[in-house]
Amino acid sequence: MKRLIFYGLLFMQTLSFAQSQDTILKKLQAIGIIDQKFMMPMRDGIRLATDIYRPKGDQKVPVIFSRTPYNFNTWGDGEQKMNVYAQAYDAVKRGYALVIQNERGRFFSEGEWDILGTPLTDAEDAFTWLSSQTWSNGKIGLIGCSSTAEWQMAAASLNHPALVTNITQAYGAGIGRVGKFYEQGNWYRGGVQQMLFTTWLYDTQHDIMGPRIPKNASQEDLIRLQRFYDMAPEYPKVDWNQALKYLPVQDIIKNVHGAKSVYENMIRRKPNDPAWYTGGLYHDHMSYELPTFWFVSWYDVSSAPNLALIDFIKGHAKKPGISDQQYLVIAPTLHCAYKRATENTIVGERSVGDARLDYDALTYAWFDYFLKGEKNNALSKIPKVQFYTMGSNRWQSSDVWPPAGYAPVTYYLESNGKANSVFGDGRLVEQKPLNAMKDEFVYDPMYPVPSTGGNVCCMGNALSGGSYDQRQLETRNDVLVYTTNPFMTGTELTGSIQSTLYVSSDALDSDISIKLLDVYPDGRAYNLDETIQRLRYRDGYEKEVMMEKGKEYKIEMTPMTTSNYFEAGHSLRIEISSSNFPRFERNLNTGGHNYDESKGVLAHNVIHHGGLYSSMIRVPVKK
Repeated sequence: MKRLIFYGLLFMQTLSFAQSQDTILKKLQAIGIIDQKFMMPMRDGIRLATDIYRPKGDQKVPVIFSRTPYNFNTWGDGEQKMNVYAQAYDAVKRGYALVIQNERGRFFSEGEWDILGTPLTDAEDAFTWLSSQTWSNGKIGLIGCSSTAEWQMAAASLNHPALVTNITQAYGAGIGRVGKFYEQGNWYRGGVQQMLFTTWLYDTQHDIMGPRIPKNASQEDLIRLQRFYDMAPEYPKVDWNQALKYLPVQDIIKNVHGAKSVYENMIRRKPNDPAWYTGGLYHDHMSYELPTFWFVSWYDVSSAPNLALIDFIKGHAKKPGISDQQYLVIAPTLHCAYKRATENTIVGERSVGDARLDYDALTYAWFDYFLKGEKNNALSKIPKVQFYTMGSNRWQSSDVWPPAGYAPVTYYLESNGKANSVFGDGRLVEQKPLNAMKDEFVYDPMYPVPSTGGNVCCMGNALSGGSYDQRQLETRNDVLVYTTNPFMTGTELTGSIQSTLYVSSDALDSDISIKLLDVYPDGRAYNLDETIQRLRYRDGYEKEVMMEKGKEYKIEMTPMTTSNYFEAGHSLRIEISSSNFPRFERNLNTGGHNYDESKGVLAHNVIHHGGLYSSMIRVPVKK
């Protein structure tokens, strides 16, 4: 009986969903023209599969353009079908054409796919084609999140006359080098591989031996084929919690019988490999002269480099007014999860309150202003910066980022040499310690500190992003814990967190990881942000310099960032170790390539503080 009830409910839900799909499609058909699987020609003869939704009639309309590596076939799973038609209906009813296109080599698009390596000419050719259509008013705006946004910055550097504005969301995978960050499309943080790309590529890359649609297939044939054959592979489920432990890392996807594609080549690239500087990544030697609405999340994989990019653009834009036309929203959510905020938004285990925002209103107010030329005062009505402060659980606004009214406070690391674990004597103090001390721990790459939550995405069952209580991890002796005294009054920390650590080791190479936390009076310790540094790259990413045994090195960690209110009685804490796995790959400490090694060695790592070695963090505190 229970099984019958279950299948009955499932049938009703499926029926209801199908009815909703039919309803939205009929509404779209009543007002719009649907042109699916148009094969847009590129200059080299490759054609990209494109779906076009535009209003009926002879009016010329602006284009909202979205290019993606993901499957948008409307004959696929119901949810995707519903999303595409709903997006198209919203755009068409407002007087826009919505154009969705697959990157070359993806699904019905011709050519060979290369993550982060899509030629910029594809963007240029698409802009030219779209702006020259009889139904186009010649103005294009880009929108997308994650991999659907990552190509926008490099495309903007082309300065194509038809591209008027971007709405760019969770865009870290499109940033190559900017300021202190050599992310190379989120592949690295501090020279350490972010393992999210191993799991993401398994579920994304097509096998080079896989079936392909014949070149020059007609649009009529493609429309017919998409109804039952959409080129979307069925990837067997993988227990990534175990699979990511496999060594060497270059063979992880091979070990789970994944697709043969780009991973094995990319894993060998160093942070400054010339290959990163071809194709679709944006680097800080490129121009950016475009009004843009940026969307960032506190628990995304790349909030700090994302904000660094905006700061760079504002400081280097040459066209009048462009610096003032960089708008920003920072939400307390996971990757691309802006619209999932609720009256009680839970990110990981921590409630951050009512974090909702009317994103559709912001989107179309922006596009109406730039693409239609409506005098809706969008730039004066929308705050230049909207950021959410966790702890106080409220939206705040500012004219600049980081906001004014915050002063840097320096906390120095201090202990009596026993900061190991939460049971140790590690402290964060405002008075610089006079006596030189050190805290030592043994890092065993075969027994790394496990990741719990964090600023991450796309890792399957290996890791869920967000804020989680870290107390269990803090019982380990290879985790150094430094904590302030409880705050006497409520204290808000908003902006960039700088960390300077003095390190020595008996290994040729190792990593240093750091995590920022909010500690509650009952002992719960919630993570806010994290970063890591491979020590061979301590002097820059153009060269590798191994360590000398016992020699002290000054390490400037890549910045962390957050906005968090510490209630009275709460404390600020940092954790320092040499691993955060599988958030980041393990350093095997040998000084070798790491990607092709299966055996590691122990590293006896030391954090020095006090006296000449003033290890510290600098945090922006509201005055």
